Amino acid sequence: MVDDDPFEPGSAGPGPADTEGVDPELADRELAEPELVKPELADRARAWIAQDPDPVTRAELGALIEAAVAGDAPSAAELAERFSGRLEFGTAGLRGALGAGPMRMNRVLVAQAAAGLAAYLLARGRHPSVVIGYDGRHNSGIFARDTAELMQGAGVQAALLPRALPTPVLAFAVRHLGASAGVMVTASHNPARDNGYKVYLGGADAGSQIVPPADGEIAAEIERVARGSILALPRSTDYGSAPESVVDEYVRRTASIATAPSTLKAVYTAMHGVGWETASAVFAAAGFAAPVTVDAQLHPDPDFPTVAFPNPEEPGALDLAFETARASGADVVIANDPDADRLAVGVPDASAPGGWRRLSGNEVGWLLGWRAARRLDAAAADTGTLACSLVSSPALAAVARHYRLDFVETLTGFKWISRVGGLAFGYEEALGYLVDPEKVRDKDGISAAVEVIGLFTELAAAGTTLAQHLIDFAEAFGGYASSQISIRVAGPGQIARTMARLRAELPSQIGGIRVESIDDFAEGFETFPPSELLRLHLEGGARVIVRPSGTEPKLKCYLDAVSEDGSGAERLAAAGAALAKLDAGMRALLEDGGPAPRSGSAPSSGGVSGSGGASGKEGA
Repeated sequence: MVDDDPFEPGSAGPGPADTEGVDPELADRELAEPELVKPELADRARAWIAQDPDPVTRAELGALIEAAVAGDAPSAAELAERFSGRLEFGTAGLRGALGAGPMRMNRVLVAQAAAGLAAYLLARGRHPSVVIGYDGRHNSGIFARDTAELMQGAGVQAALLPRALPTPVLAFAVRHLGASAGVMVTASHNPARDNGYKVYLGGADAGSQIVPPADGEIAAEIERVARGSILALPRSTDYGSAPESVVDEYVRRTASIATAPSTLKAVYTAMHGVGWETASAVFAAAGFAAPVTVDAQLHPDPDFPTVAFPNPEEPGALDLAFETARASGADVVIANDPDADRLAVGVPDASAPGGWRRLSGNEVGWLLGWRAARRLDAAAADTGTLACSLVSSPALAAVARHYRLDFVETLTGFKWISRVGGLAFGYEEALGYLVDPEKVRDKDGISAAVEVIGLFTELAAAGTTLAQHLIDFAEAFGGYASSQISIRVAGPGQIARTMARLRAELPSQIGGIRVESIDDFAEGFETFPPSELLRLHLEGGARVIVRPSGTEPKLKCYLDAVSEDGSGAERLAAAGAALAKLDAGMRALLEDGGPAPRSGSAPSSGGVSGSGGASGKEGA
């Protein structure tokens, strides 16, 4: 441990969570069940109310039962859906819409998760400890305090971060405090109605998010707890509070990766999240000029009033930031998502609507990867690994090969990227970057912002531009272009039907580009375990990957094209043209309800998977 012991009882900041009992009339009321509501369902719902410490969700579920019993069909259907299962606890922890019942995020579900995690930690080792963080979403602070009370009551030393803070601060605190585990209450960039529960493990796991088999073992303990009432679980308000020095040290170490002070004029938005306080302290400590802020989005607001979705990837999410950039004559836009673990970068572009565009996650990823590789090369380091998720651009593999560095491709998610041995830099195309693995083992949108400002500052000092830097990259490694098609659906059933249709009638061409081979991950592929993913390799090194989102009801298609012919500018233009064909072809394939027309024999399954780079077919 460092500084004052944050796990010392009695050092808690916020007061105890409200655990006042349920209204007996609401819990014990006899309800006559009509045909729409089965008696056992009504009994389960009443039992849920009886243990729920939250007056809001108690009343919500009580009203839903009453309406269903009175014969309201939509209410009966909703009641049945809310008790149709449980939010699954997996490698992403828990995430879902707020509300009453086991298929929603609420204090009962969080209590069960906390008690289950406590049981897992107590079985794993002596005197376990946990540090708990939370963001600015609805109920995040309440869920965090419930977790602290239940952990402490179970015998796990618990410490709560001093206030709502970014996810990277919690991930850092797990390592910095030597905790056995960490919990972050956040739904990251999900819609306002959602919240979530991320779990990290210390010790041999070095502060990374959970992966199998830990997730299954924790889930089993949660299921055991859920068979009883949370009212029987011991609680204690004698949990500790992590010292302010944890935040100070995160700020110091993040600022230390800056290579030089900067006068770059940046616009910053926190997207209604918790990033600004910490990010501004980091920028000041790094010697960066204070950014121009998007004031309407600067401070936490769980309703995210200025954006349809608080995700910097979503169309329109950066409109206010671009408006601010145009008005201020800024050089770059820096945008964190609500829990500040992701980073979006906006740049001036005369060809874009409004004169600004967002760099893709792949563009930022391969530029920061190139920066990391050059740093290793300058230090004459003969070891170092670059890593990215398998749905990210093949460009990083080309960088690694050029500098004779190791390259690792992982399953999607930083829980996998962060565990790569010898990691120097890792990223995923969904705006996640890990630039300082010795400090934190998760994506970090604030440290990535420091790297981006450093890169832009160096380009300006050298008298060059980002546009030229992208051309230089294409000349050195090949011209790469990537994009994504994201289709929001009603539920997992629609996703399953689409994936089944694609498997049943595999396309022979997409957008006029011939499919050479297909890798189906359903039964596992090479070193990868089974997953719902299809990877199609096309002529000329193009690639298409189709998979469901792991956190939202979306089907995602990842498109990549590459060219090595001509100058850097010509390579980028050729890759962009091929990408446009892929995009049009995949949209037709998904929207028309059938695959592209077949010609000749079917592509082989798992036939091509070389070492990657320009071919776009890097191995597993």
